[in-house]
Amino acid sequence: MDAGLRNSASSNKTQSRLPLHEQYLQRKSSRENLDRFIPNRSAMDFDFAHYMVTGGMKGKENPATSSPSREAYRKQLAEVLNMNRTRILAFKNKPPTPVEGIPSEFTSAACQAKPAKPRRHIPQTSERTLDAPDILDDYYLNLLDWGSSNVLSIALGSAVYLWDASDGSTSELVTIDDENGPVTSVKWAPDGRHIAIGLNNSDVQLWDTTANRLLRTLRGGHQSRVGALDWNNHVLTTGGMDGLINNNDVRIRAPIVETYRGHHQEVCGLKWSASGQQLASGGNDNLLHIWDRSTASSNSSTQWLHRLEDHTAAVKALAWCPFQGNLLASGGGGGDRCIKFWNTHTGACVNSVDTGSQVCALLWNKNERELLSSHGFTQNQLTLWKYPSMVKMAELTGHTSRVLFMAQSPDGCTVASAAGDETLRFWNAFGTPEVAKQAPKSNPEPFAHVNRIR
Repeated sequence: MDAGLRNSASSNKTQSRLPLHEQYLQRKSSRENLDRFIPNRSAMDFDFAHYMVTGGMKGKENPATSSPSREAYRKQLAEVLNMNRTRILAFKNKPPTPVEGIPSEFTSAACQAKPAKPRRHIPQTSERTLDAPDILDDYYLNLLDWGSSNVLSIALGSAVYLWDASDGSTSELVTIDDENGPVTSVKWAPDGRHIAIGLNNSDVQLWDTTANRLLRTLRGGHQSRVGALDWNNHVLTTGGMDGLINNNDVRIRAPIVETYRGHHQEVCGLKWSASGQQLASGGNDNLLHIWDRSTASSNSSTQWLHRLEDHTAAVKALAWCPFQGNLLASGGGGGDRCIKFWNTHTGACVNSVDTGSQVCALLWNKNERELLSSHGFTQNQLTLWKYPSMVKMAELTGHTSRVLFMAQSPDGCTVASAAGDETLRFWNAFGTPEVAKQAPKSNPEPFAHVNRIR
């Protein structure tokens, strides 16, 4: 089991805060930011300066005390010591000419090293911070998602807000009454227009965000709150505190087409693979299940494909690898702290890494072999890992409470994170993808212009 709901320290201070209102850092006064000139002392000749100030100018100041022979001696000494200069303090800004170690004519094309790929700059601070008052500090819920239409949804207490990333506009979709709320999960449909909202009373609502209209409410599938949701085309999968997992075909009147029974505590993680054939589910019972859609049956509870018991705490963080279809990453709670990698065809654990803190969410980089994890207890950081070496590339800090939720922009570059500190932060964690090279044109078929004989 893992720590679930925690009271936010700032819950009493959120009355005046606006949802998704951008926070601005206080700038220092202009008097504190004045630039100051710092000379390059290595380029100064202090000996010559001291000579000119103390003794070199005496002859000119007292012409009566200088004789012709002394003046001739001074000029000759100045020429020898290169002191015929008018400036006392001087800078030498021009760098020395570089010396080529090996002439280019002796280097062959075969010996030339391949230019190294420039290292990507990973900003250590968030690009933008928005207020998220009343967000539930509950490990088992899923309150943040970023749709394919570039609109981010977040549940704050009993309300669902939409933030349009293209223009920064905010709108309130719905506020649930106290009898049915609060909102316990949100998930965009693949079309980026429809959204599913799980509630504390076990209902699931389907909304059309373009028309701002409630389409239908799914009832009777669960006995308690629905904290996990995921879509597989037109099938909405729901996971509840009752341990049940339901596949709902939202096109038909009786939506439940399959029920998966394997968890005996709350289901807090659900993720379909990219192929739509395998479903990963994690629960507060420390179990990870892999379900195969091809073996699903509506007549009886479907048997899991793999039952994985290696985690020693709740399994919420789940992420399917975008470049290897049968690779799944899972993260354990505070009593486990591990990220594990699974071959879902065989059920084998191919690697396990102890992160040292509670794993709350996982996201793969769509453009590079990298994995981003969010944590709590005690640094509340986001960690970027290089896969498969699992070397830390960066640690992103700024949240002051555990980073419970993460979502990825449609282009795969920006990551949004929400935490119990009631802030929503945006990170340029995955960088800008390189422009894909244009595929070479295929060779035309010989004699394509000649009519074939049939």
